[in-house]
Amino acid sequence: MKFDLPKIWNNFLKNEHEKEYMLSLRCRLNEDIKKEKIIYPKKSNIFKAFELTSPNKAKVIILGQDPYHGFNQANGLSFSVPNKTNIPPSLRNIFKEIKNDLGIDNKKKGDLSSWAKQGVLLLNTNLTVEEKKPGSHSNLGWELFTDKVISGLSKKKGRVFMLWGRMATKKANLIDSSKNLILISPHPSPLSAYRGFFGCKHFSQCNNYLKQNSKKEINWKIK
Repeated sequence: MKFDLPKIWNNFLKNEHEKEYMLSLRCRLNEDIKKEKIIYPKKSNIFKAFELTSPNKAKVIILGQDPYHGFNQANGLSFSVPNKTNIPPSLRNIFKEIKNDLGIDNKKKGDLSSWAKQGVLLLNTNLTVEEKKPGSHSNLGWELFTDKVISGLSKKKGRVFMLWGRMATKKANLIDSSKNLILISPHPSPLSAYRGFFGCKHFSQCNNYLKQNSKKEINWKIK
């Protein structure tokens, strides 16, 4: 499996992808593929979030946990699915909160690329998963890599970090809260959305903070 992290991110992360744990991760994924295990997303999309959002343009970071583990769902962006795929429950709840918060109605399309192109880094803690096995690629090394991404982005002032759920909230200690806005809530999944995700108003809070820091607000309408 070939890793194609964009050069600008390689430079930003000081060639983190060449460290021993990443080489080990690459070998593990190649072994799994040789064993005909199905891995999501497809290899060309593993670093899709990094292709669409460069480190200098990333102004909002939305952190998920695993890619979707069902057929034709994961596309390399956290919470996002291809437009012809049924919208998963967590994403439906995200859209519901956006409508309640900002009056924007997203219903039919689940591809969040238009957010990514505006500077929303749609990051998962683990960038791969085995089909129908959530959490199967935890502790392989992805967490070390994405922790480096989060802590690196935190060093520049004026970014918004949306941490939804227990796993994402644990990453708050990597973020400099004196320089950036950290927004924390329960996960948008059906199991927890009613415990505080609904009504969190993260999207309006995000845009207000960006405006205060002289940055262009995010258009949360899917295009």
